[in-house]
Amino acid sequence: MFNRKRCLRPVVAVASISLVAGCSVLSDGNPDDKGPIIVGTTSAPSTLDPAASWDQSWELFRNIYQTLLNYPVGATTPQPDAAKSCRFTDSSNTVYSCELRSGLTFSDGHKLDAQAVKYSIDRIRKINVNGGPAGLLDSLDSVRAVSDREVVFNLNKPDATFPFVLATPGMSIVDPEEYPDNAVRKGDSIVGSGPYDLQNYQQGKQAVLVANKRYKGFADRRNDAVTIRYFQDSHALAADLRDKKLDLSFRGLAADDVISFQRNDSKDMDVTEGASNEIEYLVFNPKDPWAGKLAVRKAVAQLINRSAIAHDVYKDTVEPLYSMVPAGLTGHNTAYFDDFGDPSVAKARKFLTDAGITQKVPLALWYTTDRYGSATAKEFQEIKRQLEASGLFTITLHGRPWNTYVEGYEKGEYPVFGRGWSPDFPDPDNFVAPFVGKQNALGTPYPAPEITDKLLPQSRRESDRANVVKEFGQAQRILAGDARLLPLWQSKQYLASRDDISGAEQSLDPSSIMMMWELYRKTSW
Repeated sequence: MFNRKRCLRPVVAVASISLVAGCSVLSDGNPDDKGPIIVGTTSAPSTLDPAASWDQSWELFRNIYQTLLNYPVGATTPQPDAAKSCRFTDSSNTVYSCELRSGLTFSDGHKLDAQAVKYSIDRIRKINVNGGPAGLLDSLDSVRAVSDREVVFNLNKPDATFPFVLATPGMSIVDPEEYPDNAVRKGDSIVGSGPYDLQNYQQGKQAVLVANKRYKGFADRRNDAVTIRYFQDSHALAADLRDKKLDLSFRGLAADDVISFQRNDSKDMDVTEGASNEIEYLVFNPKDPWAGKLAVRKAVAQLINRSAIAHDVYKDTVEPLYSMVPAGLTGHNTAYFDDFGDPSVAKARKFLTDAGITQKVPLALWYTTDRYGSATAKEFQEIKRQLEASGLFTITLHGRPWNTYVEGYEKGEYPVFGRGWSPDFPDPDNFVAPFVGKQNALGTPYPAPEITDKLLPQSRRESDRANVVKEFGQAQRILAGDARLLPLWQSKQYLASRDDISGAEQSLDPSSIMMMWELYRKTSW
């Protein structure tokens, strides 16, 4: 997975710790030197309320809100953050207890106690936003604030992954006095207890973060301010890097720009490549008259040429993927290749004719224009070309900005649509469970009782996550057989930074979310 090895940390099989930028660290840096660190990304939040988001809004949440558990540098299992300690208190993994740190407050000075934690988790389930993080809490029965500092989670079934769930930004703790219990909070402000306050927010443009002096947690903040700038176009992001308007890019560099930076056309820029567990896939809406037909889905799966997409569109900055569980995680296999093999028009035609379909199949494919970088449009044009070249499909393409795109798929408006997935936590469970069941991250029900009622519960009884290969291998074979989801590629991570920025090698958690507090400027050479 690595073409260049520059001070990379080892890639652990269960984690998506991925990339670094800059190797020499000659001082601890001065937080006040040269003003805020400016980070550019194409991954803008869709909301500022954790109860409404199961997407890359979490990248902002991680830095402003706080969770009971989090990932210190190098950790692949959750460690205490707002909590002082957490543990299962029974042998069956059904009762989980956390003791909070003393003296916790929100950024507005209000008290953060066990009751606030209970309120935050109960609120997620009460509001129950379609496509929101309530889907992560299917094993939770109830939350109790036992005392001012102790909160207990009672589960309805054994779930060894529950600590990982609590560490996701979807479980961010909110101020009960500021966040209504029955509706998503409106406005462009945040009240959190994380390392930063949100000083200013302009939707789709920028988020200005300043140090939260009230923060108590594991993070050792190495700067006093970070400004995140959001781009709708990858090449505009790269141009601002070249023009020194940015210190670092996090997500969204186009393949051409990555290659250009790697060739060192900018002498004062560090670029590093690493492995990642992030994937992209197609979703088929079962309520659509054409996408709802198994034969149509299998025909598409039979025709897609992932290698051409990876090479021609992404210039080999991604890897073809034949499983919803990416390479490097326990349980990964090649279920989709086993079922469909290499692209074949003859096999695709047979799927259709065996189902009595002899006409060209009309399908509308949707993608987001500003979430995953400018190459997304080219990718969908290539998919259209591949499907239409078979003579079996007539494809129309539609693109929308992320905010309205989310609304569309949550309402079931799209026959076929593209999604990217950054893991909530580094476990194969998180590449299967979020996509199945009555409520899931896709916004459309996907009943899969063999997975939801048997395989996932079996796997969650196992504390040693290396022992779940059988369950997830079977789950992936079911997903491939249904062809409701079609994995396309697994990304590599690229981060470009000015050569005076350090800390990036420590800034990504196992879900490839940037912990902005690790960044700082070098002060000597």
